[in-house]
Amino acid sequence: MSTQQNPGNGDGNEVVVHDATTPIPAHFENPGLPPHKARQADVDPRAAKRAERQVVALFTISIIGTIGMIVAYALVPPGDTPGSMRQSNFLLGLGLFLSLMGIGTAAVHWAKTLMNDHEKVEMRHTQRSSDETREAAVEVLKEGAEDSGIGRRGVLKGAVVTALALFPLTIAVPLVTGVGGTWNVGELKHTIWRKGVRLTTDPAGRPIKAADVTIGSVFHVIPENLDEAPHKLEAKAKAVVLLVRLDPKDLTEAEDRKGWSYDGIVAYSKICTHVGCPVALYEQQTHHLLCPCHQSTFDVADGAKVVFGPAKRPLPQLPIEVDDDGYLVAQSDFLEPVGPSFWERLK
Repeated sequence: MSTQQNPGNGDGNEVVVHDATTPIPAHFENPGLPPHKARQADVDPRAAKRAERQVVALFTISIIGTIGMIVAYALVPPGDTPGSMRQSNFLLGLGLFLSLMGIGTAAVHWAKTLMNDHEKVEMRHTQRSSDETREAAVEVLKEGAEDSGIGRRGVLKGAVVTALALFPLTIAVPLVTGVGGTWNVGELKHTIWRKGVRLTTDPAGRPIKAADVTIGSVFHVIPENLDEAPHKLEAKAKAVVLLVRLDPKDLTEAEDRKGWSYDGIVAYSKICTHVGCPVALYEQQTHHLLCPCHQSTFDVADGAKVVFGPAKRPLPQLPIEVDDDGYLVAQSDFLEPVGPSFWERLK
């Protein structure tokens, strides 16, 4: 015999007696599934028709969103001002949101109101089912397609096919046409830096003399010819440079790059070779340059090689020299593409 305290009415004096010989059940009986509750659309044809119209309306919203996004992409370009970029991004984002939201909510509403909602139980089995089970699964899929009602709802079928067919255009159109109506991968390989172009401060555009750059100082740099670029913001995004002056004895340079610096002054692209974030956090004592996005770290004193983080390539170096007036100028463009890798630059 065994006893245990029973809460009872709370006086603490009641006990329950258990017979040690009473068998304990090995398992509990399966209670089964709860009774099925019919939805309104299951019992009222008018409700089912109303739900179908709602699903069609949601797919139509997706279609309108896709078309609107393409129209905004073609007629409202980003431009070169913050206002124009905000307007373009807003319209593109709104169209893409409506396109995706319409498809998603339509699919959910369709499943919750029109498709079969009877609960079913399937027993566990080995990973590779028998041929009979596999044939039964195919029949279940056919049954599901039939149960969705898409075959007998022509308007619904047309709406879902149109929405799903148009949605990929939201990705394909910008990818194929690119900015300005072309997709020239060669543009990714070059910037507007040219021989003789002066290095100027960002954003003032003041030319920089070598004598003004002291050891340990850092300058954020843009090319002097930036205003001449047809797409100024895009040109600046690729051409931004970080200028640092080190003690020449701390500088380690490859043989083929010893003429790329001037008296310890080196210039490197600010675009991280991982995913393109701006690299601008300079540690003077270690000569390390840190990317704030994913902590890739580059050694400015040793060719901007990667010393930590996910980046796989050093920062491209801009060859520089001094002109007759003592101003720092570029010897040429970068000799390799700046920024992260792309399909024609896998390393």
